[in-house]
Amino acid sequence: RVSLDEFKGLVACGGFSYGDVLGAGEGWAKSILFNSRARDGFQAFFERKDSLALGVCNGCQMMSNLHELIPGTEFWPHFVRNRSEQFEARVAMVQVQESASIFLQGMAGSRMPIAIAHGEGHAEFENEEALLEADLSGCVAMRFIDNHGKVTETYPANPNGSPRGITGLTSRDGRVTIMMPHPERVFRAVQNSWKPDDWQEDAGWMRMFRNARVWVD
Repeated sequence: RVSLDEFKGLVACGGFSYGDVLGAGEGWAKSILFNSRARDGFQAFFERKDSLALGVCNGCQMMSNLHELIPGTEFWPHFVRNRSEQFEARVAMVQVQESASIFLQGMAGSRMPIAIAHGEGHAEFENEEALLEADLSGCVAMRFIDNHGKVTETYPANPNGSPRGITGLTSRDGRVTIMMPHPERVFRAVQNSWKPDDWQEDAGWMRMFRNARVWVD
């Protein structure tokens, strides 16, 4: 009923998107990949130079499974069951990496708390070579860090055990960004369990959404 031709931005959300069941993101992706009309529509959207997209949590898992339709994502991983073998809902620390991501412009080097809530956030690469290529390609956009600010694979600072702390990636041109953590849950100052006294309405993650607005304008 609605064509993606009408939109510049696409956000695939987390939190019970497509049913809060194991593999929901993969099922969501297959409903696109195995429907020729939907597949063609999404592929045309991702190939447009004036489009941008964000995938969070289930949406991250979904978009990672659509990588064959998204230019510049050949090294993206799949997201599978956490190494802890359980659903993880907590606050974690991440560091924003230098990347082309439209959403994360001007944020590289930032270390900030962020909400996480997922059972399948472990980034699984095809092999060690694919992991290395992803790292060297500049597509890694966000990593888990410990309380010393070091990239970590250790639980619970890294709640899913992803290699090299990888928890967010972007396409080569930065138009499509995916991440397991939930920036939309902590974009207001009052949503944080603690905040500096000089913070007013906005928290640090609001910058992501302002970046998208600037790019679209």
